[in-house]
Amino acid sequence: MDDDDVGTRDTPAEVDAAFRTLRRVSVGYFVVFLLGVAAFPVLTLTLDWWSQARLVGGMSPGFLVAAFGLYLFFAVLGIAAARLSSAVEHRMLGAAEQGSDGAGAAEEDTP
Repeated sequence: MDDDDVGTRDTPAEVDAAFRTLRRVSVGYFVVFLLGVAAFPVLTLTLDWWSQARLVGGMSPGFLVAAFGLYLFFAVLGIAAARLSSAVEHRMLGAAEQGSDGAGAAEEDTP
């Protein structure tokens, strides 16, 4: 099989630009991740009520965040990063995908 049969339309410059953009996106989300994770011990050390107050079922706000909040934070952050990365890649490298998706969409629309 020959590599020329792939039918890509993206130039090396476009691929490099998309790579650099996705790298910036990933670094940005990593910084948000680090700030979110680092906020937990900072809050524990600076706010007494964070570990001494009691909320639902006698659990402290710090425990609730560790037990449930961080998982929600990780899920939302991961979904947001994946959606943004996919959108950036689709916009910047969409030439080959549009051709294949357009043909598939045309076949699905015909009765």
